[in-house]
Amino acid sequence: MTAFALASPPGPRVLIDGSWRDYFAGTGYLGLQGHPAIVRAGIEALERYGLTTATSRGGYGEHEAFRAVEAAASRFWDVERAIYVPSAYLGNAILLQGLRPDYDRVFIDEASHYSAWDGARTAGAPLVPFHHRDPEDLERQLKTHLLPRERPLVISDGVFPISGAIAPALAFLDVLAPFDGGMLCLDDAHASGVLGAHGRGVLDHFQIVSDRCHATHTLSKALGGYGGILPGSASFVAALNRLSAISIAASPPPVPAAQASAAALALASAEPERRHRLWANVAHARAAFRVLGWSLNDSPAPILCLGARPGLDLAHIQRQLFARDLCVAHVTRYSSAPPGGALRIAIFATHTMEQIDRLAAEVAGLL
Repeated sequence: MTAFALASPPGPRVLIDGSWRDYFAGTGYLGLQGHPAIVRAGIEALERYGLTTATSRGGYGEHEAFRAVEAAASRFWDVERAIYVPSAYLGNAILLQGLRPDYDRVFIDEASHYSAWDGARTAGAPLVPFHHRDPEDLERQLKTHLLPRERPLVISDGVFPISGAIAPALAFLDVLAPFDGGMLCLDDAHASGVLGAHGRGVLDHFQIVSDRCHATHTLSKALGGYGGILPGSASFVAALNRLSAISIAASPPPVPAAQASAAALALASAEPERRHRLWANVAHARAAFRVLGWSLNDSPAPILCLGARPGLDLAHIQRQLFARDLCVAHVTRYSSAPPGGALRIAIFATHTMEQIDRLAAEVAGLL
């Protein structure tokens, strides 16, 4: 694995290996990483509080910065409460442990992120995979494996990290409808701040409002902060805190990261035009790469997956792009990577149309 040395905040232009390059990798979709207000909030917290509380939130480690993030997250997702956790990777474990009294068997999209698989395993319930984004196979697995009076929980990525595909949440809910107590949980890391009229993720995108649906979110990608968020009702949050020890026993995020995250959420709320610019850039990029022969739908997800094609050496294309100061990811092994691998192109709100056009033109010249 080649180690590139990033020496600037992620953004449309980055300093990597000593040169400034156009950056179409990573997950900084709203362009908030390195924003002066966010950086300033972190610096002020570091100077005032130091780096950590040196104890968990279950004791004297509670801090006003953590409460500020949770209050900002509650406003952003328009819920009563939210839990701020050390890592969004842990969010699925907290969610499935906290919901454990309410389901008996987990059904998981086979291409789900490692965190969804790990989170499901920690909950200790029987685990059944179903075909990727396939409601019909989900229905088959439910009918085959669910015992009388058992309640199912379905878990999936909201937006898959390499393919950029959006989970068919409405179809999954239709499949779950005949099963009493059935729940749908989404790992919404790549949809947080990006999808939906309010940027609240896949449930917002599909306009789903249901107490049978839950999602874990991250502040570390589009939203420009750090850590995980689990939003919901006061009773839901209380149950998660009661039934999963992670949120109160694990070391919390660094205090400067918390204060910066609260500032990042405030910015994302105050500047919805970032999301609108992102959607325009995504539409422009998808159209440009469709012309080059890749089948890309009109999804607003900011991940373009350029899959393998006969005669194409994707690794060579990535190397040649990097030599031209263009950074894209070549992925062969990761959750949701298609057979043969792919070039993964991340689109940001802060990319210019000229940058996107240049990338497409350079790829066209390498085909």
